[in-house]
Amino acid sequence: MSLSPERASELKQIIHNHLLKMNIHGRIREVLAETVREDHGPAHRSLSQADFLRALQHRGIIDDVMKDLQFTQEVLTDAEPGSPPKPATHFVDKNITPLKKTNIDPSRRHLYLQVLGGKAFLEHLQEPEPLPGQVCSTFTVYLHFRNQRFRSKPVPCACEPDLREGFLLEIHREGTGEGSKMADGTTMLSLCDPVHLVLIKTDTSSETMLVSSYFLDWRVVLCSPNGKTCFAVELMGVGSECKVPAGVLTVGLELYPPLTDTLSADIISTQQSLERQRTAEKERLFLVYAKQWWREFLQIRPSHQSKMVKIFAQDENGVNRPVCSYVHVLRAGRLLESPRQAARFVSLLAHEKAPVVGGGDKQEQWCTLMAFLCRGKGDCEDHATLLCSLLLGFGLDAYVCVGTKAKGTPHTWVLTCGTDGSITFWESLTAHRYVHRAIDPDAPPLAPQPKPSSPYRTVGCVFNHHTFRANCQPSDAVELCVFDFQNQSRWKAMSQEALKSVCAPGSTTSLPPVPPLCAPSLDPAAASNQLELELRSLVSEHRKDLDLATLWDDQLSYLLSSALSAYELERCSGVSCGNEEFQDAVRRAVPDGHTFKGFPIHFLHRNARRAFATCLRSPFCEEIVCCRGDHVRLAVRVRVFAYPESACAVWLMFAVKYRSVL
Repeated sequence: MSLSPERASELKQIIHNHLLKMNIHGRIREVLAETVREDHGPAHRSLSQADFLRALQHRGIIDDVMKDLQFTQEVLTDAEPGSPPKPATHFVDKNITPLKKTNIDPSRRHLYLQVLGGKAFLEHLQEPEPLPGQVCSTFTVYLHFRNQRFRSKPVPCACEPDLREGFLLEIHREGTGEGSKMADGTTMLSLCDPVHLVLIKTDTSSETMLVSSYFLDWRVVLCSPNGKTCFAVELMGVGSECKVPAGVLTVGLELYPPLTDTLSADIISTQQSLERQRTAEKERLFLVYAKQWWREFLQIRPSHQSKMVKIFAQDENGVNRPVCSYVHVLRAGRLLESPRQAARFVSLLAHEKAPVVGGGDKQEQWCTLMAFLCRGKGDCEDHATLLCSLLLGFGLDAYVCVGTKAKGTPHTWVLTCGTDGSITFWESLTAHRYVHRAIDPDAPPLAPQPKPSSPYRTVGCVFNHHTFRANCQPSDAVELCVFDFQNQSRWKAMSQEALKSVCAPGSTTSLPPVPPLCAPSLDPAAASNQLELELRSLVSEHRKDLDLATLWDDQLSYLLSSALSAYELERCSGVSCGNEEFQDAVRRAVPDGHTFKGFPIHFLHRNARRAFATCLRSPFCEEIVCCRGDHVRLAVRVRVFAYPESACAVWLMFAVKYRSVL
């Protein structure tokens, strides 16, 4: 492998720095002295270079150097296509992000946060050391601070996981540009935004689990000498285990450049105490107001006691917060182009109810946005609040609805009001849209009435980032509801000022910061090719077990692309197009007297074996994969569509053409 002079020089510098760090010169001198002493005797001979290298190898010096020397895996632009880099460990990080070199602006203040290892993750106490080549569960740390997001490299799960990573965070004030002056100690003391750490466990089947969500107050570094400090952080569990320790992380903080005059610890603790008192007072006043508002609501009708009016919800850390604080005006920049594409993105995040130990009712848990995005899945409440936030960002008048579906199952969905008074329901789990037309109960018996189009049965309340309204109509049935929010006799509203005091950004220090969406790190073309190759191999093996030969038709496989593209476009826009061209191309590709069969299917993951096993459960797909006949030619095509947060829509189609034999 040839290296450019610049790369060679950089490589030499890395090795030189590593040898200095190991104090290699001192160790070599010790070995040299020992070897010379051993060889001095009556028949001593001169010490050759080979003898000295053998001595270094015998004492394990060379092994130590090679074991600790690590090179950052960078994505080379001139690498050969189809030759993925070999993983250095026994697990593969499928979302490798190329590392970018950045120049530190000396006029800006930075915080260097280091994770220096984990310990006391007792759930993994009995786990054996993974063997080389063995796939194992991994831990990944995700971090968010003032609109900056990072993730660590995954490491094998263990009682003492080797989580060692450094993150360079820029400390800046809101609304300041590149030319602003450096933040001083007083300015940084007033920045109460915490560093949000989220620990995710990924198992061997790529399923993710939220282990812990922790808010770190970094301002302790302001009173540390030389701007450096190191301490242990106890991570607690989530949901029903929020009072149980999950493990301990050792965290180091370093301020760059350090403060010339460090603050005293008393000043920092006083500031933190004042912030807690101010937050507690605001929350207390809102609770008093909410109780009074609820009493007034119950006095309207006794039946209101049973309505689905949700004022507070518990997050993953067991903290009760007003539901309005879970919704924000969220702009996706260039990552999402339209409200319908936003709905498609949210529907691609998997639906999973909060896990609970034992039977009984489901554990209700509304996740903070950061925890939901890092985990990549959540309950219907998480999906609805994210979709509502994105629709608000696109300028729509959007609300989260709390109510029930068929059989009285609690559910949340999104509602948008048009300027013409039209009402549209958005199902965040599927991206389906339903136009709502209310039934008039006072209309004559023979008057035509609209048929219910949505799966929703009752609605108890609606809310967004600054509004909360409870349904006080005689019936809470969706089909009878009139969504005229200005009519106080139909919808009882909470005071916007009261909501603003605890839900507006920056109103209280207990509100979690809102992270930006991350661009996809997935290469759709490479992922599509990889998955397609794996599926071809699985189909060939399956047919071989049935004593059937497998012949692939590459041209037919290519023709399937247009159909898969049309399917995804229809899911995004609701408009079907391109089907005529696909049908015409297939007719041309299939000779007279031959039969064509195709089976498209959609997945949210990229696991070839899971996908193939699911496909074989369909008799239509099994008929294609196990096809017998004359001139049998098989085809398979995969299209992976990448969305923000590494969410992906995976479409694949199996097809076969064969000569019909009577």
